[in-house]
Amino acid sequence: MALVNAASSLAFLLTGCVLLSVAAEAAAVYDVAGFGARPGGRTDSSAAFADAWSAACRSPAPATVYVPRGEFLLGHAAFAGPCRSSKVTVRIDGTLVAPSGYTGRDAWIAFDRVEGLTVSGGTLDGRGAALWACKAAGHGDGCPSGATSVTVLNSRDVAVRGVRSVDSELYHVVIDGCEGVSVEDVRIVAPGSSPNTDGIHVQASSGVTVSRASIQTGDDCVSVGQGTANLRVERVGCGPGHGISIGSLGKGGEEAGVENVTVSGAAFAGTENGLRIKTWGRAAVEGAYVRGVVFEHVTMRGGVRNPIVIDQNYCPNHACPHQSSAVKISDVRYTDIRGSSASQVAVRFDCSATNPCSGIGLEDIRLTLDGGKPAEATCQHADGTASGYVEPPSCL
Repeated sequence: MALVNAASSLAFLLTGCVLLSVAAEAAAVYDVAGFGARPGGRTDSSAAFADAWSAACRSPAPATVYVPRGEFLLGHAAFAGPCRSSKVTVRIDGTLVAPSGYTGRDAWIAFDRVEGLTVSGGTLDGRGAALWACKAAGHGDGCPSGATSVTVLNSRDVAVRGVRSVDSELYHVVIDGCEGVSVEDVRIVAPGSSPNTDGIHVQASSGVTVSRASIQTGDDCVSVGQGTANLRVERVGCGPGHGISIGSLGKGGEEAGVENVTVSGAAFAGTENGLRIKTWGRAAVEGAYVRGVVFEHVTMRGGVRNPIVIDQNYCPNHACPHQSSAVKISDVRYTDIRGSSASQVAVRFDCSATNPCSGIGLEDIRLTLDGGKPAEATCQHADGTASGYVEPPSCL
């Protein structure tokens, strides 16, 4: 009987330890208000956010940095790892507001070398109007360079969920040098006239998924930079904006290629472009390529100006030596693309004379002008196949 009681007591103690351990893990929440952050949007809470992050990052258990309701003024915030915990969450119920004017940094909020990071909820207000006005006034180099609202660097197993980003000075979200990233249910809002405000930019990263995003901005809704592999973009709404773009690539020097990119279920409304691949008209680049790309089940409405375009003579401000692009584009497939074009030419493949596009596939493309007539397609230096197309390009 004594042995039974002892065993029961031991079991009770072990159960209690487990419950305490679970409770300790659940209790690892670091409220920025407890570290001195003050709502109202007037008092700089940068130090409080930094202290809350440091505490969460040091925690051996899963930890959460919690931002309650209210507006919190936040200067440059650098949240660096590696952290002890393999799971760190930043949960935002309030609004983070950038300093009025210019942030003075390349990145307003940056996460670096963090594994198992989740950023969820809330609104990020980049207050970019002052910088846009400076650029619109023609001050050019006299304007600050501006800042990206959220940058995730050199991190793994990252999730960005339910975040609303408004009026970023430059790019809203940048994923750079990461592996295994999910960006979902985000909303990005900036005027169509706001310059260089790409919605989501991915570069030098692999295993990234962007899904169920609503993006209204003044530049590319999603842009894909060098060194990107295994990217999936699905059910993204874009407009206003410049579309979904791979590139620009091949500006100069040595660049890593882009491969295995799928864009599925995107919807464009009145955008400058739809599905675009762009490379600079320069020969002085090594190693750059685009291959293994799928664009499928896409709709265009409201008169998209350039629904499908490959531009290998990209040259903004005419600052190019007018050379043939050294970037090789191959194995690009367009399937089930429907809607309206604001231009007579809805499909334009302007490929490199020295590195022609190869393996281009068009299937079930239904793009018309506002009056219902089929739009045209043109191409240079491209090779591939077309089926189920009302007016296929002559070169395919």
